[in-house]
This record gives sequence, C-alpha cells and structure tokens, in this order.
Amino acid sequence: MKMKIAVLTGGGDCPGLNGAIKWVTKSALDPRIAANRSVSFDVVGIADGWRGLVEVDPADKKSCDRYIKYLDEEVVRTWDRYGGTNLGTSRTNPFNPKNDRSEKLLNNIKKLGIDAIVAIGGEDTLGVAYKLHELGIKTVGIPKTIDGDLAGTEYSLGFDTAVNIIMEEIDRLRTTAGSHGRIFVVETMGRHAGWLALRGGECSGAYIILIPEYPFDMDKVCELLRERKGREINYSIIVVAEGAKPQGRQEFLKNNHIDDFGHVSVGGIAGYVAGEIEKKTGLESRHITLSHLQRGGTPSAHDRIMARWFGIAAVDMIVKEDFGRMVTLEKGEIGTAPLAGVINKLKLVDVGKYYDTDRYNGRRIIF
Repeated sequence: MKMKIAVLTGGGDCPGLNGAIKWVTKSALDPRIAANRSVSFDVVGIADGWRGLVEVDPADKKSCDRYIKYLDEEVVRTWDRYGGTNLGTSRTNPFNPKNDRSEKLLNNIKKLGIDAIVAIGGEDTLGVAYKLHELGIKTVGIPKTIDGDLAGTEYSLGFDTAVNIIMEEIDRLRTTAGSHGRIFVVETMGRHAGWLALRGGECSGAYIILIPEYPFDMDKVCELLRERKGREINYSIIVVAEGAKPQGRQEFLKNNHIDDFGHVSVGGIAGYVAGEIEKKTGLESRHITLSHLQRGGTPSAHDRIMARWFGIAAVDMIVKEDFGRMVTLEKGEIGTAPLAGVINKLKLVDVGKYYDTDRYNGRRIIF
C-alpha cells in the first residue's frame, strides 16, 4: 500500500520547523526502514500552511506548482540547519465562521490524493488538524510555539532558540545600560504565558521579570529598583512579557487588528513600564521590544534534536494509524497525546511553583 503524506507549517515561524519537515521526509522515505513496513510513502510539502490547501486549484498545474512541493531526501538534506520554514506559513483558519472555507479544504485534500497530513504548529494550527480529524481526515500534529504554552507536551519547537536569543540580546544591552547607568525594559513575546520572559530573564540575570500570570504593582517595581540603586551596580534589566499587565488593567494592544483565529495584537507594555519608572523614580529608563528577533536565526542544538525526534515520531504515528494526536515530550521521553487536549487550553506558568511574587522574579527555592 502507498500513502501520500502532506506536511505543512502554520502560525508564526520559528527555528526547528525545517528540521521537522526534513525528518518527516527522511523517515517516510528511508529505504531501509521502508523495507520493514507494510506501507510506503510519497511526501509533499504544502506552501503557506492551511492557506495553501485552501487556495490551491488541483486542476491547474501552475497553482499546484505554487502550492505543492514534492519532497525527497535530497531536497530536504540541509533544511535542519536553517531557521524559518522553507514551505512558508500563514495564520489562515479554514473554519473561521466569518469566512468558512472548510468544504473547499476537504475537497482539495481529496482531489490531491492526500492520505495523511502532518501539521506542525501551535494551538491554532493543531486545532484545525483536530477538526479535520473529526471529519475523517487522517492527521498528526507536531508541537511548535516559541511561547512554550502548548498543553499536553513539555516542549514545543522554537522555545529553546528563542530563549537563547533573549539571553544574547540582554547580554548586549548590558554594555550600554552599564555605560549610561540606565534601566532597560526588554519586552518579549508571550500573550498569555510568561515562559519566554521567565526563562529568558532567569538565564540572563534580569533583576525584575513581569509575566501575564501575575499582574504587577508599578509602585512595587519602583520600590525594588530604589532598593537596588547604589547597592550593587548602577543599572538594571527588566524583562516583561508582552501580555503582562499592571494590577487592575488589561493587557496593552498594538492596534485593533484581529487575526483569523480571533487573536488581538498585544504589545507596548515595555514602553509603559519604562515611562512610569522615570516618572515615579527619576531613574533614566529605556525600553526595547525584541519582537520577531525571537523567531529568527538558526535553530539551537536542542531545537535541532527535538525536530529530529518529533519528525521521526510523526511518521511512526502514521504507520501505526495513531491519528488525531500530536507528538509530545513527557519526562524526557517521546510520546503522543490527543489533539483534543490542546484546544482552548494553555500551559501557563505555575506562579506558586516557579515565580517569586515578592521579588518579581523566578523562585530561588527549588524544593
């Protein structure tokens, strides 16, 4: 029996996606492994995520050339070395009630002869994969999000690289912060979960870390800064997640844009914090938003090995007909979990376990 596997990436890009695509392809087409299977595979990549499967015209060669990429071991040989996604991505939601294109999606899957789909993405992308599974399409998920907030798995592709980037950028900021005796407020991604800010701040030695899970008191932030002034050094680094908010207020919004999955554009909190510090303490403050820098660059060693493991496991799931599930990492071991478990569920920072609400930083007591 022969099956056609389609692999796609959805949502924001991040390092590790290309590696996962590579290892899905290599695992599916490896002749030594194939000899022991009752099924063989062809692998195609779908350009631009779910949008590619919606907009492709299976009867038009130019359209197929645009959206359907035939993959083999030679094509993907070097992909794991590079960040981003060579297939392209989008935030298209075929099940958006305001513009439902699910029927076209289903028809295109059938016309293209796709037998199984490997969707690499976060809650939104995997949510579409779950809905397709409910409609009878064979789907498998690979977890991806630099926010680290995907339920059901200890790790999602892109997180380690993003934390390393935060650390590296803060290391660079220290030289100018120290030279001028300034406070720098660094805004990271993290709409609902503070994992990036917390882990990035911890490993870079930030003095204060502000996360969405615990609304902060601006007066207390200023008090902590006054306590430190003249005690150790003449500058401080504050890391704040984009979704963090002062007590009694909502998160800050960049604009009124709402994406296909109903998400607003969050951001601007760093500018507010820096401004309030200057106003309340007179301490010179600057702010910087790392934004898409956190998504860029080549994948770290950890993201490369996780991409390999996740890609191989996804093909194993197809062989075992373990559909409607995603690859997971639990207690250091590869496993699987139902896609239903990631829908409308986020893995948030456990404040009592990981966050010091007096210091506004990571806890110093482990046990």
